[in-house]
Amino acid sequence: MKAPIMLEFILELDTQLFLFLNSLHNAFWDPIMYEISEKVFWYPFYGILIGLIIWRYKWNAIATLLFIALLITLADQISVKGFKEVFERFRPTHNPQIDHLVHTVKGYRGGDFGFVSSHAANTFAYALFSSKLFKNRYYSWFIFIWAAIVSYSRIYLGVHYPLDIIGGALLGIALGYLVFWLYCKFGNKYLRKTFYG
Repeated sequence: MKAPIMLEFILELDTQLFLFLNSLHNAFWDPIMYEISEKVFWYPFYGILIGLIIWRYKWNAIATLLFIALLITLADQISVKGFKEVFERFRPTHNPQIDHLVHTVKGYRGGDFGFVSSHAANTFAYALFSSKLFKNRYYSWFIFIWAAIVSYSRIYLGVHYPLDIIGGALLGIALGYLVFWLYCKFGNKYLRKTFYG
């Protein structure tokens, strides 16, 4: 297949998979998925994680939290400026070919463009960074499952295709590795002792 035909084929598969996954909804899960997708819903969870970092790293937690803030800022801004505003792929809710087939919750439709998902980029970036930070198998399983659930909620709500999620997750994981590497370099150079792991 020629590249444009292959791309059309992949996008069509992506659309059909989205429509299938988005159709798996009911009145019970609608409000739950809506809340899972809301950033405010996770504030207590973030507070607990910040508390754990402060408890474990004491004064070194300042540097740790600054690197996490840098990571989330990069994931959020690159997903928008480097992808959404470059590729300009309409979200399902703004795609005139399928918008009438999309299940939404509380009228939420998101912005015009959706590739890549900022939710996926942010959550997977944090999942990768923090899993390497804590080096705990159970925590790693938990945090990646959390990132996957938050990301899936975006398909459920009709505002992202599966490829938006996959692209965002890959971006987040790549940035997570990069920022953690910088974090380790900084810690070894500027602090008296290694402050990670």
